[in-house]
Amino acid sequence: MNARAYFYLGITALFWGGNSVAGKMAVGHVSPMMLTTLRWLLALAVILALMTPQIRRDWQKIRQHWLQLLAYGAVGFTMFNAFLYSAVQYTSAINAVILQAGIPMLIFIFNFALFKMKASLAQVIGFTVTLIGVLITAAHGDLGSLMRLSFNFGDALMILACIVYAAYTVALRWKPAMHWQSFIAAPAFGALLSAIPLLLWEIGKGTAIMPDATGWAIVIYAAIFPSLMSQVLYVRGVEMIGANRAGLFINAIPVFGTLLSVLLVGEIFHPFHLAALALVLGGIAIAERGRPKLPRWPIS
Repeated sequence: MNARAYFYLGITALFWGGNSVAGKMAVGHVSPMMLTTLRWLLALAVILALMTPQIRRDWQKIRQHWLQLLAYGAVGFTMFNAFLYSAVQYTSAINAVILQAGIPMLIFIFNFALFKMKASLAQVIGFTVTLIGVLITAAHGDLGSLMRLSFNFGDALMILACIVYAAYTVALRWKPAMHWQSFIAAPAFGALLSAIPLLLWEIGKGTAIMPDATGWAIVIYAAIFPSLMSQVLYVRGVEMIGANRAGLFINAIPVFGTLLSVLLVGEIFHPFHLAALALVLGGIAIAERGRPKLPRWPIS
């Protein structure tokens, strides 16, 4: 089960890292809220085309928990991206990456505050090692540059984004017991519903951009991989090993994003990229070897 969870969460981090690259490539081809809305519209279309039989079988459970399921989509799928997209209008990508690295620690704090769930010493050490790897990536190998960063309104929005996603991750412990296809369908619908007002706001501002050919390619990628497959795999990973352990894999996203930028956008690969990747993966390994021995959640 651990090996499967690592695989699921590793692929999730890879796809979400690719989402960062897609976001860079989307500039001028499709606007942020247009991208958010269209990717969930397409993802929901795929879900309904492939998963309707299972959704019908679980319809009673979906009706019973409909508000909770829609809230998962509105908070974990849409609100995080809304804060993120807004934040990068005011702050640097470096600041955004650094602040996202705090999500695993927020998960630790929420779990301790709500459930008295303690992190082991090895988990704290592992988190610290992965954070150093993220900082090296964000600072392009020059940690001294981090001292010259300034914080502003965008950073406050990014902190809200991190709080939102950490809360979503912890809240998955209350996920209704149902087939994963049914579970992902209702939050996807919630994500689409909550994205529509943001799109209308963007249209009202006159900043909406309909996708061109490149924009549609980005929408399709975002719908299939970061929006659909990654959410399914992340939920399964959290089910299997718990929020504290699964959240640590979030710190692999900036590293994967950097490596994909080298491959897809033509950015230069530096030795510090390799060092950062080794630190992130090494930190996860340390945390896993010294994890508390807790009972696993039931898998539906």
